Amino acid sequence: MRMTDIQRCEIRPGRLVEWTLSPGTLDLAAALPEDTRPPAYIQESHIRTARSVREDGLFVPTWLGAAFDIPGPVDLDVLQEALRAWTLRHETLRSGFRWSAGDGEDGKDGKDGGTMRRFTLDADAVALHREDVGEFTDAGDLARHLQDRFDQVADALRWPNLIYTAVVRDDGVGVYMAFDHSNVDAYSIYRIPAEVSELYAAGAAGRSVPRPRVASYVDFCEAERADADRIDASHDVVARWREFIRRCDGRLPSFPVDLGLRPGGPLPEQRLLREPLVDAADAAAFEAYCRPYGGSLVGVLAATALIVHEIGGEPVYRTVVPFHTRSRSQWAESVGWYVGGAPIEVPVDRARDFPAALRAVRAELQANRRMSRMPIDRVLRLLGTDFRPTSPDLYSIVSYVDARDVPGADDWPDRTAYALLRVSYGDQVCAWVTRLPEGLWFASRYPDTDVAHKNLRLYVERLRDVVTSVGQKPAD
Repeated sequence: MRMTDIQRCEIRPGRLVEWTLSPGTLDLAAALPEDTRPPAYIQESHIRTARSVREDGLFVPTWLGAAFDIPGPVDLDVLQEALRAWTLRHETLRSGFRWSAGDGEDGKDGKDGGTMRRFTLDADAVALHREDVGEFTDAGDLARHLQDRFDQVADALRWPNLIYTAVVRDDGVGVYMAFDHSNVDAYSIYRIPAEVSELYAAGAAGRSVPRPRVASYVDFCEAERADADRIDASHDVVARWREFIRRCDGRLPSFPVDLGLRPGGPLPEQRLLREPLVDAADAAAFEAYCRPYGGSLVGVLAATALIVHEIGGEPVYRTVVPFHTRSRSQWAESVGWYVGGAPIEVPVDRARDFPAALRAVRAELQANRRMSRMPIDRVLRLLGTDFRPTSPDLYSIVSYVDARDVPGADDWPDRTAYALLRVSYGDQVCAWVTRLPEGLWFASRYPDTDVAHKNLRLYVERLRDVVTSVGQKPAD
């Protein structure tokens, strides 16, 4: 699925219908006892950051979403049941958090506003409420309405923080779904079109779909946190992060080019850059060239290291590389935020060409990838870092994902399927390179300044040049 925002997902007018959790479901949730399974560190960091930024007077929406078409005519009752059945598969979507007074534990005392306590609904307690919003004749008005509605509902500081909508037209429906980031990652979003479409097709044909045993992200949160809490400040991973942050001048790394930001200025609005990078043939040639070094991820990072050195002049490219934490097959179909980060340092002043950069990146990833299994937010607590960030992004990223094996990937163009980003505020650069059946797709959100736009535009053009040029060479 191509990443974009709600304004650029080929939305078409029609009659808008939306689903949220029913009032009866909310009443049941309000009376639930505590679920002792804790939040994941990444969830807690995300929600605390949202609250901190909100208290500073800025509302920063952070939802992710999915957009796709179901050809019609479509029975809305059947679609509603398909959406409900899909929701029931994934426990995290019926699990939320309440705040209680601080209990004095590490990182959870009154200084940061108390403790997050989980509650979780049973599957049979979940019902959807449908509302017919009305007819929209202008695609721009519809996109603006959906963005405003998603901002309101899919908010980190409320529960439930998910919403499903359908735009009904004569030739079918466009489905648009949004979730606060605390419950989903990109891979979760990629799986949605095929799973919901399969459930709808079965319901329309009068067939039942056996409920699969999908592992719970809530269980993963508990297990991951228990492992993370076993380490202390003397652990090797903590020591390596400490040295990395020291070499980053005491901060986590930003994108090392001029972004036109004023030191100490307000959190800037962001802008979206999204476009095809190269076609399928060039993507395959690039992968073939990079395979001896570890594949396209290594290639994208090596190219980035050379390009940002060319633009910004930094002798060492330091970044945090995102990796999924679905380390066991049981988590493969689970919706959740399964992402960790590993630090790398590429001495580009000594890696004068692409093969040398590839070797340097490969060595860094081989040495450090295992560090992504330890939540960085646990590490930061052990380092004594102030847990009141002023930006929703802890650091800049360049991510690479091969999405071609996701179920239904070949149908994404025909289904007008997109992964939706909410672009709002932030002082970092977040870039995603996605391998699709049709080639490589680039998307990035970055500070909306003239300088940042010029340098991001230059970065993308040079990245395209590197990918196409090395694909024409034999691997060293």
